[in-house]
Formats: sequence, structure tokens, C-alpha cells
Amino acid sequence: MILENKLNITDQAQLAREEEKISKIRAKEMFETGYLNTLEPGTFEALRKIHEFLFKDIYEFAGKLRNVNIAKGNFRFTPLVYLNESIKNIEKMPQSTYEEIIEKYVEMNIAHPFREGNGRSTRIWLDLILKKELNLVVNWSKVDKTDYLLAMERSPIKDTEIKELLKQSLTNKVNDREVYMKGIDNSYLYEGYLAFKIDEL
Repeated sequence: MILENKLNITDQAQLAREEEKISKIRAKEMFETGYLNTLEPGTFEALRKIHEFLFKDIYEFAGKLRNVNIAKGNFRFTPLVYLNESIKNIEKMPQSTYEEIIEKYVEMNIAHPFREGNGRSTRIWLDLILKKELNLVVNWSKVDKTDYLLAMERSPIKDTEIKELLKQSLTNKVNDREVYMKGIDNSYLYEGYLAFKIDEL
């Protein structure tokens, strides 16, 4: 299944390559122009604007809530009927401690508000919260990709693993572009999985 895109690409591998290239260019632009500093960390509006900025050249749905139920692997994300309420509840979650911030991050991942590009957008969103509240960010180059994916898959049931994994990789290099850009790496996506509409499974 190929997502409809503005590039008119019909090959999945080619779309993935172009998507990663373009989104990295846009991510760099967000960082260098100071756009990220205009966003309110922890709000859905901040996440929505990040997603829109990253993917507006690729997808019509950039920055828009998904209008389908989706799943990855065997996990079904928040059903559409509950999505708006879920996002409102996530916004209200506290974010003053490391534990609270990761819990908020896990809940937003479960919500998976967009049709595609949730992982990259939400990692930037997470780092914005960590930067504001703790003056720290995740050095994603120190996070083992396999461990991260497994921990995220298990996080809806138990978030201890993802908390410990990311805690070991925190850094105070909050204005380092290389540290920031590593979080946009497409390889952190669920390898071999696409987000499918539930009715297509």
C-alpha cells in the first residue's frame, strides 16, 4: 500500500527515501530558523505544527489528525472515535519531571494522531519538552534502535523499559544540531512495518 503523496511516487522504497530526505531538510530548517522556539512544548498544537512543517511538501494530510483507524504490527493505536478526547487528556498530563515527560510521550505514541510520520514528529516534540523542563535532550545516536523499537512496542503495557533506555542517553547538548537531527533518522521507524488502516488488515 502506497500512501497518496504530492510527489506522485508509486514505489514504496522510493517514497521512503524521498520522504526521509525532504523531512530532514525541513527538520534542519526548523532548527536553524528558530521555528522550534516559537512552539509551546507539550501542547498538541506544537506537535501538529512540527508534523506539518516536516511533511507539508509530501502529504496533503501534514499537520492534520488522521481520519482512519491504524495499526502497526499487532498493535492498534487509539481508535478514531476516542482520538480527540485522548489528545486533550494527554495535553493535561504533567511534564515537570523526567518520568512524567516520558509518560506523556508514551501516551502520545499510543494516540498516533497522524496518518504517517508520528515517530519523527513526536521525538522532536519530546526533546522540546525535555529541553524546556530539564534543559536536557535525548542523544538519539546513543539509543540502540532495536532496543528502542522493542521498548516502544512494550511501553503501552509497561513504560519502565523506555524510561531507562532514554534516561541513559540524555545530554545537556540542547542546542547541538547533530544531536537534534539524529532523532529524525528514519531508521527509528518500525522496520518492516507501515501504518495500515484497520480495514485493510
